[in-house]
Amino acid sequence: MTSILEERRHATTGHGGVVARLSYVLPDGTTPVSYAYPPPDGQPWESARFEDVPMHIADARRAAGLPSLHECGFALFDAPSAVRDFKDPAELRARYEPELVELALAATQGRAAWVFDHLVRKRDPAQPTLSFGRTVRGSAPTANGRVHNDYTEASGQRRLRLVLADESLARAVARYCIVNVWRPLAHPVLDAPLAVCDARSVTPGDAVVGEVRYPRRRGEIYLYRHAARHRWYYYPGMRPHETLVFKQYDSAEGVARYTPHAAFELPDIPPGTPPRQSIEARILVVMEWRQP
Repeated sequence: MTSILEERRHATTGHGGVVARLSYVLPDGTTPVSYAYPPPDGQPWESARFEDVPMHIADARRAAGLPSLHECGFALFDAPSAVRDFKDPAELRARYEPELVELALAATQGRAAWVFDHLVRKRDPAQPTLSFGRTVRGSAPTANGRVHNDYTEASGQRRLRLVLADESLARAVARYCIVNVWRPLAHPVLDAPLAVCDARSVTPGDAVVGEVRYPRRRGEIYLYRHAARHRWYYYPGMRPHETLVFKQYDSAEGVARYTPHAAFELPDIPPGTPPRQSIEARILVVMEWRQP
């Protein structure tokens, strides 16, 4: 039997990917709570316990036969952007959001799309990758290393009416999905790349409902317990002209509905590698309208 160390050496020197640790939740019967702001009254940033499990993360660029976004839950697109400053909210609204709508519709073959959220992350080398990514007062979000999905069945359903405030428009939706468009900024990603899990290798029983508390609202996400059958992938050296599009929710059955994902420590990166910077955006896409 090959040891983890031997497997890691083989994986990191071969072309099949890497072996790296991914942070899975250890359920204890309570609802895990994570704070996106300094917790009150001495509460911990995260209430759950996690286990860091060595997992093989395949090189998706070399993987043969990866199916479509609606089957495995993710796909890579070459999508250069005209945006000059991704930290300028006005430019994001004027230039990036139309680009995102066009990309989301092309990726999903949807009918209409609305961008409702975007977040710039910068990896803090002083913070561990295998964490929720928010552990310093006043800091910008860093890499989120917990294996998670941003929406659950309940929060995915709620999001429709939060985005489409017009009730008659929301009622006209027969099927919709929420996708995340993840793009590196400034330089190729060698530090803390993003891993995505093939949705076909995940079962509903792997998911654990978690709560994320913000200053003025509460969100609901899925964390995941470890399963050896999980199949993980990443795209090495992603550049700013590339985007990773992955499912966060789909109201239909029989397709990829959720895509567990997490940042991870890439083994043996060169000294002086710049910290990962990225922008992620969430888009609600109407796949089908109801017949009048």
